[in-house]
Amino acid sequence: MSSLSNNRYLRALSQGWGKRSVIGVPYSFLILFFTVPFFVVLKISVSDSDGVHYADLTSYVDGMLTLRIKLSNYVFLTTDSLYVQTYLSSIRFALINTFWCLLVGYPFAYFMVRSPVGMRPALLMLVSLPFWTSYLLRVYAWKGLLDDHGVFNNILLAIHVIDEPIKMMHTGFSMTIGMVYTYLPFMILPLYASLVKMDLRLLEAAKDLGATPWKAFWLITVPLSKNGIIAGAMLVFIPSVGEYVIPELLGGPSTLMIGRVLWDEFFSNNDWAMASAVAVTMVVLILIPLAILNKYQADSGGVRGN
Repeated sequence: MSSLSNNRYLRALSQGWGKRSVIGVPYSFLILFFTVPFFVVLKISVSDSDGVHYADLTSYVDGMLTLRIKLSNYVFLTTDSLYVQTYLSSIRFALINTFWCLLVGYPFAYFMVRSPVGMRPALLMLVSLPFWTSYLLRVYAWKGLLDDHGVFNNILLAIHVIDEPIKMMHTGFSMTIGMVYTYLPFMILPLYASLVKMDLRLLEAAKDLGATPWKAFWLITVPLSKNGIIAGAMLVFIPSVGEYVIPELLGGPSTLMIGRVLWDEFFSNNDWAMASAVAVTMVVLILIPLAILNKYQADSGGVRGN
């Protein structure tokens, strides 16, 4: 009897350790590769420096513990119009990118779901196919397409649609095209995962009750795919805010984004404290939509649980 109890105890203990490991490994990964570096950057942003060395935030002299935090970099961020405009511009382009990805990605995901089951793996492969090529090469390819003497302008000139090249490169248009192309799969895949679970009998029931296809789409399909819309929007919006490569290669002076400002502060101005303050502020801005997403998912889970 005691051996049976011991076996049950050992089994329960092993299961407990298994659950802790499943939860603990990703948390340890986040702490090691995100939380610790973030606090290092945060420390640099509020520390005094002589250009090379950064002073400790705390000091203990004569029994007195002193905490010295330098907030001038954050004050400068809120008072300097360049940084304010840069943050607003980054958010604006990220919202535009999210809107166009949703507008293009939703019909594509819906088409994939309504296609024959045997075709779906091939369509999913086509969506993920751009990931097989270097991200940098794909962005450079758009330079060859949108340049003043690129493919698009040469074709339009050859068929006499235009008399002189259209300025497409280094504009908001070229950057939006590059961002939508790059982040479109991140919108399509969550939408597909949400739509593929939808019960099509609901659409048949709506049709039997006299609803038009358009009305059934808005009243049934869109609400049921809301989780996919929100997940896709977050997956597109969050990395778009800090995008650097696309604004650098395809954008121009009018498309200044926070990623380019970070690069200039770190490597051109060598002002690591200011750059760290910019990075911390950007992370805080990104955490806001993440908190909204988590709250929405928690509320949705509570409704389903009831």
